[in-house]
Amino acid sequence: MIIQLDEAKRTLLQKAEDIEELKAALKLDELKAETAELEKKTLEPDFWGKDDSGAILKRVKYLKDRVAAYEALASKLEDTLILTEMAIDEEDESVTEEVLTAVAEIEEEEEKQRIEILLSGEYDSNNAIVTFHPGAGGTEAQDWALMLYRMYTRWGERHNYNVKLLDWLDGEEAGIKSATIRIEGVNAYGYLKSENGVHRLVRVSPFDSSGRRHTSFASVEVMPELDDDNNIELRPEDLDITAHRSSGAGGQHINKTDSAIRITHIPTGIVVGCQTERSQLQNKETALKMLKAKLLEIKIRENLEKIEDIKGTKYNIEWGSQIRSYVFMPYTLAKDNRTGYEDGNIQSVMDGEIDGFINAYLKMNAKS
Repeated sequence: MIIQLDEAKRTLLQKAEDIEELKAALKLDELKAETAELEKKTLEPDFWGKDDSGAILKRVKYLKDRVAAYEALASKLEDTLILTEMAIDEEDESVTEEVLTAVAEIEEEEEKQRIEILLSGEYDSNNAIVTFHPGAGGTEAQDWALMLYRMYTRWGERHNYNVKLLDWLDGEEAGIKSATIRIEGVNAYGYLKSENGVHRLVRVSPFDSSGRRHTSFASVEVMPELDDDNNIELRPEDLDITAHRSSGAGGQHINKTDSAIRITHIPTGIVVGCQTERSQLQNKETALKMLKAKLLEIKIRENLEKIEDIKGTKYNIEWGSQIRSYVFMPYTLAKDNRTGYEDGNIQSVMDGEIDGFINAYLKMNAKS
């Protein structure tokens, strides 16, 4: 046990150096200075009348949270190191498990904060809007789209994000024809932008009485939710807005009224919908936000300046275009085609344990 405490002390001393480096990478002093400058602005008499007051308050909270997270990590390391040294000096093995648990938590938190440094994109700190579409293949593909919906919902819940269902269209026999969720929380889009693309499933189909192996595809679209002061303008003449009766297996999340809204952006053919808010007006507002987010995502990807130039995404949801494969048979493996990262615990992955894939993508992009 004392040997374990000695090893823990060595690890903590190394982590102390790493966390000091992390402080420099975070530019902690600059974050504190920016916070102080922004807080001065909030004290100005006309602050609440300014268009950017909401954005400033959001930024202040983000900066304070980041500083507080680092200081909590540094404090935990210091406390754990003191406890470890006292236990070694007094040959007290009773705290060994507590120390080892704390060391693991410190390592995990340090890695998390290093990854967050990579989330420096303009919209990375925003909420994420995630839409699921099955590829060709009927029931099998629709069931796969539902499995992905569950996977990302569980990922959001694991990270204490608020996951809200926005739109849902049932599959013909099982699964979904489409679904859209909003994942609310700091850096939701920054993490999930790596998941945008086609996902491939290989398994023995539960819908095939012969027990044959099937390959299915589904797409995941990830977009940042935009603040009201963004620069995406929508012209009324470009929008075809229709109301319809809500439908689907959303349970209590779906209002069975005629308040559901579907909007088609005529220049691009992009279609968005919302049916889970309390009123038709709220559904319309949410759908417009979704449309703006989708247009912005395409604009960023194609580096275009005008909405008029944006073309709807036209990738095929099929073999050769997937970003990741999930194999249930004849072995179990999830493998990312871009980073090479893989995980053999397929059930854990489907339960939302996908941080390894996300982190590998963010690290790869940071090097490029």
